[in-house]
Amino acid sequence: MRNILITVMMLVVVILLFNAIVAKDTTGTKAQIQSQGDSANTRISTLLTP
Repeated sequence: MRNILITVMMLVVVILLFNAIVAKDTTGTKAQIQSQGDSANTRISTLLTP
């Protein structure tokens, strides 16, 4: 029973950390990757235009 409780608590901590670090709206890792990808796409598209 104790092992199950520890496992559930660890999963809750992992979910909270994921939401705080990766999925945060404007400053999370996902938003930063999206921003850098948009910037790279813009630079590439300007290189391809004659």
